[in-house]
Amino acid sequence: MTAPRLHPPFWQHDAYTLRRLAAALRECIAALPRHLGSATGRPQAVDLGAGEAPYRPLFEAAGYTYLACDIDARDEALRIVAGRPLPLAAGSAALLLSFQVLEHVWDLDEYLGEARRLLADDGRMLLSTHGTWLYHPHPTDFRRWTRSGLQAELQQRGFVIERMVGLVGPLAWTTQFRAIGAALLLRRLPLLGSALAAVLSSLYHLRMILEDTLTPDRWIADNAAVYLVLARKAGTR
Repeated sequence: MTAPRLHPPFWQHDAYTLRRLAAALRECIAALPRHLGSATGRPQAVDLGAGEAPYRPLFEAAGYTYLACDIDARDEALRIVAGRPLPLAAGSAALLLSFQVLEHVWDLDEYLGEARRLLADDGRMLLSTHGTWLYHPHPTDFRRWTRSGLQAELQQRGFVIERMVGLVGPLAWTTQFRAIGAALLLRRLPLLGSALAAVLSSLYHLRMILEDTLTPDRWIADNAAVYLVLARKAGTR
């Protein structure tokens, strides 16, 4: 998925999926317990694999100090290096964030172990990743999950899932894939290619809205393009 992620224009080829994820994130943030990080002053939200940090405004607006950690972060203290813990204190994150990163991670034990180390005992992890999606290496792409598979992976590594939301059901994500493919093909055309891609993407967007409206919630829950998870550390409340 491509930028802009937080406020994609309607005619962007992946705008429907990005808008659904952003809306679900806003709902989760609004429902978070108010006490998170209260014992340590201004709470920290640590984003593991932040990229361009598209969701920073949501967490800063909610009162969190946002730390964007990534493999190419300029700040050494925020740079993710394989096999090396971040130089951040254990339990320092009121929120541990991971958005569309897990499918690109080979060593889940290392990544989720670091997430658990950083997360405060009263904190929460917000994580999204793909159920069904096209291959998109950045720089790698290793996995897709079923709902039960993702639950098991997180529970096995010491997390208790409080909420899991499936976003974009099977009718809509087949249309989403067509929208992506059509946009890539049309943009190769000279002069009018980009305009045609924008028009077709807008029509596909309308179709996806209708398709998800008609799809039963239980189908979306078990056959989603994206899963958003709210979790806490096992053994805590």
